[in-house]
Amino acid sequence: MDTLYVSSHPDDFRSLLVLIAAQYSPSSPRIVTEEPPAEVARARPTLRVAGDQSAALLGAGAVSWYLAAQGNRTGRGAKQESQVWQWLSFAENELTPVSCAVVFSLLGMQQSSRTELLRILKVLDQVLESRTYLVGENVTLADMAVAMAALLPFKYALEPMDRKTLVNVSRWFDTCVHQPQFLKVLGKISLCEKMGPVPPTSASAASPPKTEAQLKKEAKKKEKLEKFQQKKEMEEKKKQMKELGVITYNVPTPAGEKKDVLSPLPDSYSPQYVEAAWYPWWEKQGFFKPEYRRKNISEPNPRGVFMMCIPPPNVTGSLHLGHALTNSIQDCLTRWHRMRGETTLWNPGCDHAGIATQVVVEKKLMREQGISRHDLGRERFVQEVWKWKNEKGDRIYHQLKKLGSSLDWDRVCFTMDPKLSFAVQEAFVRLHEEGVIYRSKRLVNWSCTLNSAISDIEVDKRELAGRTLLPVPGYKEKVEFGVLVSFSYRIEGSDEEVVVATTRIETMLGDTAVAVHPSDPRYQHLRGKVALHPFCDRRLPIVFDDFVDMNFGTGAVKITPAHDHNDYEVGERHSLPFINILDENGFLINVPPPFLGMKRFEARKAVLQALKDRGQFKEIKDNPMVVPVCSRSKDIVEPLLKPQWYVDCTEMGKQAADAVRSGELRILPDHHLKTWFNWMDNIRDWCISRQLWWGHRIPAYFITVNDSSVKPGEDVDGHYWVSGRSEEEAKEKAAKRFNVTMDKISLRQDEDVLDTWFSSGIFPFSIFGWPNESEDLSVFYPGTLLETGHDILFFWVARMVMMGLKLTGKLPFKEVYLHAVVRDAHGRKMSKSLGNVIDPLDVITGISLEGLHAQLKDSNLDPVETEKAKQGQKSDYPGGIPECGTDALRFALCAYTSQGRDINLDVNRILGYRHFCNKLWNAVKFRGTSSRCGTALSVTPLLSLLQLCSDENVMERWILSRLCAAVSLCGNSFQEYDFPAITTATYNFWLYELCDIYLESIKPVFSRTDPEGQTQADVCRQTLYTCLEVGLRLLSPIMPFVTEELFQRLPRRRPQDCPPSISVTPYPESSEFCWHSEELDRQMELVMTVVRTIRSLRADYNLTKTRADCYLQFIDAATASLVEKYSLQIQTLSYSQAIHPITADDSSIPEGCAVAIASDKCTVHLLLKGLIDVEKELAKLHAKRAELEKQLEKLQERTEKSDYLEKVPAKVQEQDAEKLKQIQTELQKVKEATENFRRML
Repeated sequence: MDTLYVSSHPDDFRSLLVLIAAQYSPSSPRIVTEEPPAEVARARPTLRVAGDQSAALLGAGAVSWYLAAQGNRTGRGAKQESQVWQWLSFAENELTPVSCAVVFSLLGMQQSSRTELLRILKVLDQVLESRTYLVGENVTLADMAVAMAALLPFKYALEPMDRKTLVNVSRWFDTCVHQPQFLKVLGKISLCEKMGPVPPTSASAASPPKTEAQLKKEAKKKEKLEKFQQKKEMEEKKKQMKELGVITYNVPTPAGEKKDVLSPLPDSYSPQYVEAAWYPWWEKQGFFKPEYRRKNISEPNPRGVFMMCIPPPNVTGSLHLGHALTNSIQDCLTRWHRMRGETTLWNPGCDHAGIATQVVVEKKLMREQGISRHDLGRERFVQEVWKWKNEKGDRIYHQLKKLGSSLDWDRVCFTMDPKLSFAVQEAFVRLHEEGVIYRSKRLVNWSCTLNSAISDIEVDKRELAGRTLLPVPGYKEKVEFGVLVSFSYRIEGSDEEVVVATTRIETMLGDTAVAVHPSDPRYQHLRGKVALHPFCDRRLPIVFDDFVDMNFGTGAVKITPAHDHNDYEVGERHSLPFINILDENGFLINVPPPFLGMKRFEARKAVLQALKDRGQFKEIKDNPMVVPVCSRSKDIVEPLLKPQWYVDCTEMGKQAADAVRSGELRILPDHHLKTWFNWMDNIRDWCISRQLWWGHRIPAYFITVNDSSVKPGEDVDGHYWVSGRSEEEAKEKAAKRFNVTMDKISLRQDEDVLDTWFSSGIFPFSIFGWPNESEDLSVFYPGTLLETGHDILFFWVARMVMMGLKLTGKLPFKEVYLHAVVRDAHGRKMSKSLGNVIDPLDVITGISLEGLHAQLKDSNLDPVETEKAKQGQKSDYPGGIPECGTDALRFALCAYTSQGRDINLDVNRILGYRHFCNKLWNAVKFRGTSSRCGTALSVTPLLSLLQLCSDENVMERWILSRLCAAVSLCGNSFQEYDFPAITTATYNFWLYELCDIYLESIKPVFSRTDPEGQTQADVCRQTLYTCLEVGLRLLSPIMPFVTEELFQRLPRRRPQDCPPSISVTPYPESSEFCWHSEELDRQMELVMTVVRTIRSLRADYNLTKTRADCYLQFIDAATASLVEKYSLQIQTLSYSQAIHPITADDSSIPEGCAVAIASDKCTVHLLLKGLIDVEKELAKLHAKRAELEKQLEKLQERTEKSDYLEKVPAKVQEQDAEKLKQIQTELQKVKEATENFRRML
């Protein structure tokens, strides 16, 4: 028998861990509470393995793993084992140290770390939100280790209020410690009621406990320290925001008039100054209209036509950063096409968003007036929604304008406008007349809270790992999900029973059969037999169907055709009864007492108990599952049989798939094609009716014929339904159908409204007045492009394609570009309850943390969600959001689109692009200060008509070569929708090439007063002007405001031909720019390598202002000669005293130089002798070396421990190896620098 040596201390959590693991082991070891023999080990816990006196496992990790593995508690398979190891590491390296720090502080041993403990436990709380156990569906070593690491805090430090905030951790801990194996070791645990001093044990007797006064003093000191730290952080944030500077535009400018551009540019870039007054001027000038500079839109344009309609945002409040991404990309494309001279239209609009809007207004009415929509009635409620829409719709348009969106506002539309409503009615009537729209009673996604069917996109799939309690609207207590209940049905006329299982036990009241697989040998004898329902006289036939998986469970499945999609199809195939047991509000109907009238989840408990009472309950166990949750109401979605209107999508889906296969319609990126074909090739009919009041009321009428020769119809019978553009037309159709006079026809219009996606599906042509002919419809339909997020590829894009082909015979657009979905910096979906839904205006103008909190008051969140959102905001934006400006936001969003299917957007990164705007600002200001003639160019420009003269030096030719490369890259990238390539090309050109290199290199030229210098300065000015003017045009589609401001400040080479705005100036095209030289680029790359090497040496030796001589040693004369041409530029850019090119065999390099290798052809020698205090530098290096050696020794000591490879997770080992390598590299550099300095003594 194995022998386990443990401590008898009741709080030795490591010994308790191995004792619990031993309880799960089939062969329990002998427990010894004495010290182990010296030859075995010197500490506990230790396990001496039976039969091998020399074999001993040391430490809680190794021992508990050995014991837990014997009981199969270390995970099933490699993945789960790795997860268990991960949690062991978490317990040992993250939770245990801070748990001990908190509890031991109560013993007077260490400084408390309570805040850190709560932070770590909150991380654990989030993980456990959807899990019963940490790994898999049962207790594993992961649960044992983490629970024991948390044991001391639960006993001594976590007060009831703490445990309330850690609801999931508390539930999980309570579950663990009440397992029989835990109880046997721990007994009943008393949880902490009030944190106070812990009675000292013998182990800590030498260190007397602190008095209450001492503890209070320490707590006060700690509180002060925390407040000081918070204050310091806030001051740092405020300082950062103050440094940004706010400059406002104060020149009185009537709306629509041109902004003053004659006054001097402010010292630095400020979004408030730059963005003022431009948008109303653009709008008034008609730059955004396709008619601009054209007699009429029908006039042929050799450059082509570009048309794109906006994905109409829901009129449910404010736009968020996801909308900002969509609109930034679309506006970039629109502005680019407009600058290329195409007849360009970007059509704005807003969607009525049926369910979303109705829910928001209903909540508003209840919150403010305490009334429901039913109290108001349909007509008055719809009036309230219109009132709310008129208030909120304007805010959305205001946001779009602040984003710089170049939309044609004269063509703005709303999906409930008369023009679009007429088109919706026409589309329904045509499709109904053709039989494409029909009425049928089928299963739909039903929200009991909303009393409506909802679309798939409004159903959130909540994944559960096992037993989970979820809140459900209308229930005081949380409801249990994630369990599988097994029970039996008895076979008629025998003692035999069939065991079935379900996750929704209440639905067994609607069961009408039991299904088994035709090939299952266990049930062949049951052919023709029936099972008996335990609560009514219903007989359930045993049906044989291929859909049953005979390897899952017992191989028998209960069938509820009226409440399950799979069962519905089985019911159809076997002609089973469809018994609906739920009404629209979620109360039970068509069931026997005592269940009749119960709420569905109360019936869940009642049915379970009734089965137990009858002896037919078998077991209940954890079951991973997906729970459908209504995204609007948070209710659990029920499959419910309801008569609804459907669109037959079979033929339309085939046409849509074929259009992509044939290349008529192009979808980008092409990795979405698989999703497209999967949906289109397997498309199901589309349920288009919604039980709402807000929306397009369905133009269908139920017919009652007041004639005894015509039998009354039923709601589900399509023959008794007729559609019409008016009630009069519908009556005529009905009379003709039943061959009676119109006076015998009574009509009742359907109360339901159409699915929002129905009106959105015809948006590309309804906005132009379809079905009526119009100039806009003939010119702009079909459109050019549809740009939107990939998450609505099926819900909107596919339906537009299907409806366009069906109703107009044409595709609505030629290309579809799908961008990524925006998430927050942590990768989480944008959610109001997380506090991470950010208004783009708050990023543009900046907002304080208090301001973010205040916005939550106007939301529809409940108090708990509001507090959660506040904590999220405080965590992500402790100092609020700094003012970034529209241009920086747009640039950041376009730069982010390279991340694939999702974008993790860090708002703080946007601030970096505001600094980029300041670089543009300073570059244009530099041109003004370097020009002899103020803002005017010389009369005979040297670079007029983009022609080079012979006076440009290598730097001029190089920067023009880089400009050409940027022009080419931007043009190609716009064609391919590669927005990150555009932002990278423009950013690199402006920042790294124009500002960092060219501007710095030409500064000495402007200081020359000799004639030759003046001539060269003129060439520099012309080159700089070309770079600035073309560079601004390249950036204009992405950064419209700052480029307009700076463009207006530049003089014109040919004022008579110059367009009034950069937004209608031609976009640079590569055919115009032919200065690219790969040879110059290669030469400059070598030069900049040398410059960077010199700068690096200067930084290493802290030469911030002191200039030093630099000797460049080359291996051959050709390279030396090449670099010599750039010696002035190298000297300027590297801040050197002088540059001395020499060949390899030259011995003129003085002593006292620092040496670095720039390339295989060049070595840099920087003369330091006499410029620095060598003794002082050596002392610094000595201290640095001692510090690095100490770190190295500590790290090596840890990694060389005998159990390091076994105990430490692989990821941590990798980090340690990287750290070791880094320290060794730094140490080597310090040694080399020391040697260099010693040579100078």
